[in-house]
Amino acid sequence: MSKGKIIVIEGLDGSGKATQTALLCQRLVELGKNPRRLSFPDYEQPSSALVKMYLNGEFGCDASQINAYAASSFYAVDRYASYIRFWREEYEMGGLMVADRYTTSNAIYQMAKSPKDQWNNYLLWLQDYEYEKLSLPRPDFVIYLDMPNDISQKLMSGRYHGDESKKDLHESNLAFLLQCREAALYSAERLGWAVIPCAMDGCPRGIDEIHRDLFALLKGVV
Repeated sequence: MSKGKIIVIEGLDGSGKATQTALLCQRLVELGKNPRRLSFPDYEQPSSALVKMYLNGEFGCDASQINAYAASSFYAVDRYASYIRFWREEYEMGGLMVADRYTTSNAIYQMAKSPKDQWNNYLLWLQDYEYEKLSLPRPDFVIYLDMPNDISQKLMSGRYHGDESKKDLHESNLAFLLQCREAALYSAERLGWAVIPCAMDGCPRGIDEIHRDLFALLKGVV
C-alpha cells in the first residue's frame, strides 16, 4: 500500500497555525476524509523535555546565541518519538496527516541563527538529518502563514492578556523573530512552500478568508 500524505501548516508564533490546522481538519472530515491532526512540539509527551528546557531559557536567555544544530536536534528527536510511537503505522497505510509545525520549523527558527551565507548549507544539513538519517517522512505540501511581526506580537500579547512574562524564549525576542521571518521566506522560496499573506493594510486578514485561500492551494493534493 502506498504511503500517506503530510500537509504542514507553518508560520511564526501568532500567525494562526492552530486555528487554520483545526479548520482544515474540520473541512476534510466534512468531505469524508479522515485526517490525523499533529502538533509539534508534542508538549504532552516526555520527548519534548529538552524543547521545554530550551524555551524556558535553561540553556541561555538569548535564543540567537544557542547552538542551532543542538536546538534543531531537540525538536527533531521529539518529532521522531511522535512518529515512531503514534502515527508511523497509520502514515504507512496511506493515512492523511495535517501538522501544525513539522521539520520545517527548524528551517525557520534554527536556520535564522546562522549567517545568511550559510543558510543553504543549513537546509541541506537539515533535510539530510531529519529525512534521511532519522527517516522522518517528507511533507507533501507546506503552507507558510506569513504574518508581519508587529501584528503577530500584538496578537500574542492579547493571547497572554498583556503578561509579557508568559512569552517563551522565541516569542519574547523581536529581533530574533524578524530574522526568523526572513529565514521563513527564504526557505519557502528554496523549498517550494506556498505562502499565504495573513495581513493587509496593517491589519490581520479574516480567519475564514485565510482558510479559503489555504484550501484552494490544496486542490488536487488532498
